[in-house]
Amino acid sequence: MSLFASPAMTPGPSKAATSNDMTSRAIAAGSVPPIAAKTADPFDRAGLNMPAALQRRLPRLATSSLLVAGDIASYLVAYFVVLSFFPSGLEGTLAARTFTIAALAAIILYASAGLYPGYRLHDHEHLRRRTVAAVKVAVLAAFGAIILPEGERLLLAVIGFLALGLIVQPFVHWLAQGLCWKLGVWGERAVVIGGGNLTPALVAHFKNHWQYGIRPEAISPDSLEALPDGGPSIAVIAGDRGALAPDLAAMRRKFAEVILLSDTPSLKVSGLRPADVGGEIGIRLTNSRSSVNSDLVRRILDLAIAIPATIVVAPFIAIAAAAIYAIDPGPVFFRHTREGLSGKPVHVLKLRTMYQDAEQRLEALFRDDPNMRAEWLSHFKLKDDPRILPVIGHMLRASSIDELPQLVNIIAGDMAFVGPRPFPEYHLSAMDSEFRDKRRSVTPGLTGLWQISERSNADIELQQQLDEFYIDNRSLWFDCQIILSTIPAVFKRRGAY
Repeated sequence: MSLFASPAMTPGPSKAATSNDMTSRAIAAGSVPPIAAKTADPFDRAGLNMPAALQRRLPRLATSSLLVAGDIASYLVAYFVVLSFFPSGLEGTLAARTFTIAALAAIILYASAGLYPGYRLHDHEHLRRRTVAAVKVAVLAAFGAIILPEGERLLLAVIGFLALGLIVQPFVHWLAQGLCWKLGVWGERAVVIGGGNLTPALVAHFKNHWQYGIRPEAISPDSLEALPDGGPSIAVIAGDRGALAPDLAAMRRKFAEVILLSDTPSLKVSGLRPADVGGEIGIRLTNSRSSVNSDLVRRILDLAIAIPATIVVAPFIAIAAAAIYAIDPGPVFFRHTREGLSGKPVHVLKLRTMYQDAEQRLEALFRDDPNMRAEWLSHFKLKDDPRILPVIGHMLRASSIDELPQLVNIIAGDMAFVGPRPFPEYHLSAMDSEFRDKRRSVTPGLTGLWQISERSNADIELQQQLDEFYIDNRSLWFDCQIILSTIPAVFKRRGAY
């Protein structure tokens, strides 16, 4: 399990990641300079001469201020929306003060939960901390409703105000985050030390996923002492750390934070958790088995979403089915047996997006074009697939409408909303047996981690890495974040074919 994940929940580079196109986009492995060129802070560019400690704090303070301003703006939007729904008697001073106190309490709880600026937190952890803070404020509002003379009248409005704030905040947070990045104050400078070609791959990864809050600078271990005061405050170490073990104490004195990547060629451990036993600090290894209660909550959540969603999308499915039949008359639905929980066969239902003689077309293509065969063996997908129906087939795949009939599988309990996708046998056969056993431990899903990040762009190794990261870190909050991220991922259509 990697200790890192991008805002799209993708884990940090590992042995699999260094073998894909990330390294090709990075600088050459042998070109890491003794000391990377110092990343200029906006305060340096402005020519301000200030102590190193203050210089480190100012970008963080500026970022936190902008994020707080974004949350205040979100609550202002929520306030005016609530007024439009509850206009009677909510325009007074008492209502305004109540909403102000609720928003202030939530923002204070956000700050105490480390959400300003919230660097290096997974998106589902952001969601969890914000929701917990809002629930705490709602509980306090309920007590206030009991104590205050007019509290009961305001209770429902306050709860709606807090809920709307939670809905608006992610979008405003995204805008504030982008503004901080444009201003050059987002993230903390970090030196990246890794063996082999890990360093350029990590640098490329953190630059591409800047939202994580790390501004990477490649460096060689021999040049650590030459780093000036006021330089990077974080050290990220990957690869073989045996040679660096004697220097860790000195690195801890030099850097405010030292991060050891666990998902590297020399150490691959899933389920890492910190442990404190009798005052001795260590690491404990846990498995990803869910409790009965969490499985029950997941099932209730699946049904609560799938049943109304099936009613809403039924007309769209009918229109798509008619278009399929018009282009290639025949069955419009396609059922395929896939591997489910505990290896149980699952008959996955999809809208047909290929010609009925798709298999024969694929075999003929492989005979004529070895490059297409190589692409298939790498991804089990083809960007220019001759089997797909013209117009309607590509549209259904790009929009993922062809997957909507699987809502029936979710209602039946064969699938969940979130989980590893149920792959065909030929796809699973390319994965190692240990990982296949891990996949069988959870219910397959309609959407998952790699669907909201790489989609069809992920090769077999990266698909396995993403699914393994999800299974090792599976939680209700993670599932909720993936569900919320699925909608924008579908609209972007990146990597869908």
